[in-house]
Amino acid sequence: MSEALFIGLDFGSDSVRALLVDRQGRELATAVHLYRRWNEKLYCNAAKLQFRQHPADYLEGMEAVICEVLHGQDKTKVAGIGVDTTSSTPCAIDSNGTPLALKAEFSNDPDAMFVLWKDHTAIAEEQRINECAANWSGTDFRKYSGGIYSCEWFWSKVLHLLRNNPRVRENAYSFVELCDWIPAVLSGNCAPEKMCRSRCAAGHKAMWHSEWDGLPPEEFLIYVDPLLKGLRQRLYTKTVTVDCAAGKISPYWAAKLGLPETVTIGSGAIDCHVGAIGAQIKAGEMVKVLGTSTCDILVVPDPGRCIPGICGQVDGSVLPGLTGIEAGQSAFGDIYNWFSNFLSYAGKVSLADLERDAVSLPIGANGVTALDWHNGRRTPYADSALTGAIANLNLGTTVPMVYRALVESTVMGSKAILEHFKKENLCVNGITAVGGISHKSPFIMQMCADAFNMPIKVAKTAQSCALGAAMNAAAAAGFYPDVPTASQNMGGNYREIYTPDADNHLKYEEIYQKYLILGKVMEQVK
Repeated sequence: MSEALFIGLDFGSDSVRALLVDRQGRELATAVHLYRRWNEKLYCNAAKLQFRQHPADYLEGMEAVICEVLHGQDKTKVAGIGVDTTSSTPCAIDSNGTPLALKAEFSNDPDAMFVLWKDHTAIAEEQRINECAANWSGTDFRKYSGGIYSCEWFWSKVLHLLRNNPRVRENAYSFVELCDWIPAVLSGNCAPEKMCRSRCAAGHKAMWHSEWDGLPPEEFLIYVDPLLKGLRQRLYTKTVTVDCAAGKISPYWAAKLGLPETVTIGSGAIDCHVGAIGAQIKAGEMVKVLGTSTCDILVVPDPGRCIPGICGQVDGSVLPGLTGIEAGQSAFGDIYNWFSNFLSYAGKVSLADLERDAVSLPIGANGVTALDWHNGRRTPYADSALTGAIANLNLGTTVPMVYRALVESTVMGSKAILEHFKKENLCVNGITAVGGISHKSPFIMQMCADAFNMPIKVAKTAQSCALGAAMNAAAAAGFYPDVPTASQNMGGNYREIYTPDADNHLKYEEIYQKYLILGKVMEQVK
């Protein structure tokens, strides 16, 4: 079946997109669907750091984008569907694998919905898990997670739901990550004990590791909170890498989408890790996913030690046979959107206008310095309680000056991750950027190149995550022997390469030092 077609599904923070490609990776059609409830700002409360998404948004969006990319295409040629999603984005499910929010009695309960990656309501649970892990006699189950557990991750969120919502606690049989639920739905394998569980999500977000036979042991979980008793056995022990299939498409979804029942459904994984595959990641090269937040992905041979201050090191989380290293920032584009919305009180302000005015300003305009911890710090050394800051304001400070300082702060936050990698002897030989910002803002990309003093390649495709998902599907369906071969044959080239300016680099070094000083101050006042 040389003319086989593959669909990559990319479930992001605001929308789901689909990409239809052939076996050579040629992009035949794309579609985007905005989550209706999410974009109506339902079930979220930014002041409380609560961000929830209704499972119906995912189901409606998935059907819409698949139907759109298949319009006018020969559906009999579709051989595989791959999936990536945000993570950690868990949800309470019943014994059939149905999210509680899909039941009438829970349809408007935010705690019965998927808890989005950037939800920070579980800070108290984060602190409890870290306290218990530090005091536990024997293995520190955080050691492959950078040594610190985050409120953005699986156990913190699950414990928060169990502690704070008795109805959810009494009706939740188990919990599922979004990247596992979507393939389970499409394949009809929704039973919690039988559905495929992503090595990527389990290792980076749930402290899964083969050293302790899967998830942290029951004794430790009960030590954290007795409410976790018995949950481990209703979750999983085994995990799968992205070259594995979750099954064939179910008769229900085959009929609904007009697809043959021979379509292979690939197992899911975290969006940024799959985006790295779409960008043809290789050992020693970093892929930066630049969007509402950032994610920095490396693949390396087994480092033979636990690396502190990162978001995990997991065997096979990106490419089977290599260790995936994750780092990132909890807010990047979200900070620009926050500032635009903040200013909109006095009238609509566009990011394009802000950037246009900021570009004309000198580096470090008027000495304004900012810190990018508006949604906490993810790397290096996660701390969700930290907050952002803007310093050195005076009566001559203008809106473009502040905006430029905010952009500089996000780039300095990225630089701090690179510096941490260097400190830990993780070699970064090159950088490829993907994600919306990499295509939309030459201003930010050039600033990154100057600040890092490294060339930055921007992947040609605007759909790196969806393309990576399609590559995974091609490997899972047996059209390529493995994911690296699929990536090599289906990948594109680069649309732009940004080269650093030596003079600008020296100026950004001065800003970086001010950024570090401001960070130390804010760590003292949190």
